[in-house]
Amino acid sequence: MLEKLNPDDIVAPFNNAYHHTVVIPPNARVAFIAGQIGLAPDGSLPDTLEAQAEQAWVNLMAAVRVAGMNADNIVKITAYLIEAEDYPAFAAARARHLGEARPASTALLVKQLLKPEWRFEIEAVAAAPG
Repeated sequence: MLEKLNPDDIVAPFNNAYHHTVVIPPNARVAFIAGQIGLAPDGSLPDTLEAQAEQAWVNLMAAVRVAGMNADNIVKITAYLIEAEDYPAFAAARARHLGEARPASTALLVKQLLKPEWRFEIEAVAAAPG
């Protein structure tokens, strides 16, 4: 059976239409992390690009931790950005949260995320021994 988890310390899933983390048993624990944006736990959006990037990574790491994993368990990151100029802020926050972990990564420029004020979205796959 799938283990579906939502950490209490980030904003609830939008429209309650998904879970932030889904873990697949039995031998290996694999977690698919839904796209995380820069919303604070109260649903507010930080004022600066840097703060929004930081909050998106804080949210992503909370979703990884709720599955009992950490940065070293992240296998794949997919990042969506709406402006190439935003990449340095995204990359600085990524370096702070991933440290020496070097997962496979994809970064895409997209026209817009669901809400025009959202600048970043990051999704991940993480795995740990079963």
